[in-house]
Amino acid sequence: MTSLQKNGIDLTAHPLWRPEDLGKAIPDSAHAISVCLPTWADTIAYEEEDPRVLSRLEAGYPRFFFHPLVREIFSRCEERLAGPGELCLVYPSRDAAERCRAFLGVHAAGPGRLRAMEPEGLWAVLFPEESLTAAKAIWRHAGEGISSRRAKAVLEGRTEPDAVAAKETIRRRLADAYAVGQEQVFLFPTGMSAIFSVLRAGQRLHPNRESVEFGFPYVDVLKLQQKIGPGVLFYPRGNEADRVHLENRLEKQAVSAIFCEFPTNPLLTSPDLKSLAELAERRRFPLIVDDTIGTTENIRVLPWADVAVTSLTKFFSGSGNVMGGSAIVNPESAFAPGLTEIMTEEYEDLLWGEDALLLAHNSQDLDARMRAINRTAERLCDFLQRHPLVDRVYYPKYSTPDLYAACMRPGGGFGGLFSILLADAPERAPRFFDALRVSKGPNLGTVFSLSCAYTLLAHYQELDFAERCGVPRHLVRVSVGLEEPDDLIDRFDRALTGL
Repeated sequence: MTSLQKNGIDLTAHPLWRPEDLGKAIPDSAHAISVCLPTWADTIAYEEEDPRVLSRLEAGYPRFFFHPLVREIFSRCEERLAGPGELCLVYPSRDAAERCRAFLGVHAAGPGRLRAMEPEGLWAVLFPEESLTAAKAIWRHAGEGISSRRAKAVLEGRTEPDAVAAKETIRRRLADAYAVGQEQVFLFPTGMSAIFSVLRAGQRLHPNRESVEFGFPYVDVLKLQQKIGPGVLFYPRGNEADRVHLENRLEKQAVSAIFCEFPTNPLLTSPDLKSLAELAERRRFPLIVDDTIGTTENIRVLPWADVAVTSLTKFFSGSGNVMGGSAIVNPESAFAPGLTEIMTEEYEDLLWGEDALLLAHNSQDLDARMRAINRTAERLCDFLQRHPLVDRVYYPKYSTPDLYAACMRPGGGFGGLFSILLADAPERAPRFFDALRVSKGPNLGTVFSLSCAYTLLAHYQELDFAERCGVPRHLVRVSVGLEEPDDLIDRFDRALTGL
């Protein structure tokens, strides 16, 4: 029985997809990390901050949306500490708050003020109202803000529960999956905070060098590199031509690290990790691979990656009600001693105990879940690949299949994420999306299927840029859950038939 069924709602059978579901939390939890945007028009209205949509939101992805409990902490902070015209963000540690101040010092009118919140054990960054846009940006990009469960505990005067055993369980599961020691496993409150930590380590290892983003990544990974540090060399196609261009460029320019996803989100292409690893080894910088989409049940990246980063929020948890992240240092890497020393030196365990307890619980059936999701996703994608109204299915089985197969585990599958582009997409995509009977909202990797108008959600202010990078603006992304394959295929067939 899934946690969703225990909450009284089985979203595999009763998805939130109708217009009247607008704004409902996905799942039905006080700590849900997705929200229903059931129509194409709702997604556009959300991006344009239309009160019709914003007033209905019960939840939202925590890095993009201040949870009501977190907003209460902000209000408590402002009442006690803020001066006239000041707002605040609240962080779980002084170092995290200082990183926010440093960002504001570059991207806003000034760094703001840092104050301790006692007895809560939190740290507040206070800043003028005109700096709010920059403050929201670092909250979103870095993923280091307090979680909703920590906010609730603070408001109720509760202390952190003992989660030592839960964190040990999570580390052991990850260490076993990557075939490393637990000392190589670092846990974080979000996937983005894991990436941020590794980015800082790379910048310390090779100061004043730009990093490389190879392939079109999840939006905030690129934004983080663009806005923090020396900058980034971006190769959006992540193909052989890009690799050759990068290799030639590195003849004249040193970089701090290469970052890539395997496979990428949302295009599900796979970079040539072997070639990238050889290039990184020759030029003496680390290769950082995000394997969130592929999952450890399906792929192996450590033979080539110096560090693997993962959002535990996604398939590892599966329930859509808790955040987490990890970074795994490859002990065989030439950079392992330096990276481990740097990361250990500044590492803070900021994964709140209640979140760790839930992550340990949710992840105990990961292997069985992924096997079922793999089977259903492959059958559904095979059906869509043959459909006359589907122009393209973006899925590892069809997108750079040889490169994906090179990292595939024995018995592994192609994962649970895919994207589709319909023929005559400007006309058909909105109608298809509105008619599709699966839950609609941001996030992926849940036990229930979840879809979104991805490019609109992630790149609404830069749609032309996304299309120049090969990401169509009418792309529909789908994360497959535990529905029966025939049932899910029938839902897609019905949505397409109506076109």
